[in-house]
Amino acid sequence: MPPRYRHPVHERYPVIIGPTAGGKTALAVEVALHLGGEVVSADSMLLYRGLDIGSAKPTTEERRGVPHHLIDVADPADRFTVSDWLAAAKTTIGDIQARGRLPVVVGGTHLYIKALLDGLFDGPGADPALRAELQARDPASLRVELERIDPVTAARLHPNDLRRTIRAIEVHRLTGAPISAHKKQWDAPSLNAGPVLIGIEWPTEAINRRINARVRAMMQRGLEAEARALWTSGRIGPQAAEALGYKQLFAHFRGECSLDEAVERIKIETRRFAKNQRTWARRLRTTPGAVWIDADRESPESWTAIVAANLA
Repeated sequence: MPPRYRHPVHERYPVIIGPTAGGKTALAVEVALHLGGEVVSADSMLLYRGLDIGSAKPTTEERRGVPHHLIDVADPADRFTVSDWLAAAKTTIGDIQARGRLPVVVGGTHLYIKALLDGLFDGPGADPALRAELQARDPASLRVELERIDPVTAARLHPNDLRRTIRAIEVHRLTGAPISAHKKQWDAPSLNAGPVLIGIEWPTEAINRRINARVRAMMQRGLEAEARALWTSGRIGPQAAEALGYKQLFAHFRGECSLDEAVERIKIETRRFAKNQRTWARRLRTTPGAVWIDADRESPESWTAIVAANLA
């Protein structure tokens, strides 16, 4: 039996991040077993039932008897926002702590992690009339306005990202301040003493090899059949339809590419996603008390001890 870890509500608990295919899940399970904890997923695709192989959802064997939370809590047709996840995560973490157990938060959706550590940008609600006005305008004129009122956000957004462009202009119109100014609160040091950020860092070439191997293994396990079952069910909402692996195979089912081309796209897009995760990790480096594990120097067998030592 794993040891029972007495963990008062306001003490420290690990929040594990790192690139996809980087060993986060296995580490979370080991830490939970070692310290008497329960895993809380911070992954936007593990939420969905039926997205198993392609999301690298841990199997029963991989969970090794450790309770896992915020997995399989939504239908693929559902919309699940960052606010939804944050509310559920806070409730779950509090419940685990109240039972004298250790929450072990783990995930690759770094927006979730950032929200947990620093809170959410509480922007104004949508204004239907204003949004309709902006949506009716020429995209080029919207881009010009964004560059004028908020050059910081304009530099960050792709010119074709119409949805976020409209939202940024909407926030400026409604508040009189650019959305980049509202979000500066996220650049301030976190004052939340409970979570301890644990980051796993891999060399780019090494993680890319692991990603390619994982995609091959997913295909061997039946990812194509799983994706086809979801596709034919007709119950795929816009969020789930964008999931890595499924999106590319859906394009194959529509006749837009061959299966081999779809698999290659999965590898490319997953490597691109890992690059985006590295960008988020750099942003999170300012988190006070964060611990970074160099996977090129520290063997996975030592990772659990590193985490435990930094929770003491």
